[in-house]
Amino acid sequence: MKSPAQPVPLEVVQQVSDYFSVLGEPMRLRILNLLRDGEKCVQDLVEATDTSQANVSKHLKVMLQAGILTRRSKGTLAYYSVEDDLIFELCNLVCDRLASRIEQQAQHFRAFSLASRR
Repeated sequence: MKSPAQPVPLEVVQQVSDYFSVLGEPMRLRILNLLRDGEKCVQDLVEATDTSQANVSKHLKVMLQAGILTRRSKGTLAYYSVEDDLIFELCNLVCDRLASRIEQQAQHFRAFSLASRR
């Protein structure tokens, strides 16, 4: 028999919410995808995202503070990499779920399309 769920402390709920909100920004997901293959300097990320250095730096700072990224300096350059590869597993789970839903929707559209031709 399953025991009743215990109330989760508000602080814990807030931290989880904050973590997900970091991932709720499209530019941050683009940056994470670019870092999938390994560390990159800020300039590489600016060029790949076709946006300003200030914009990229702002998003890198948020992900760094959330513990998603790490930073290392080499001379005047700053290099960023993903601190925890589990972030990619989380993204893969979400993408797989979305893909399944889209496939189901496509089947409904195909069935409707075939039904309307009769």
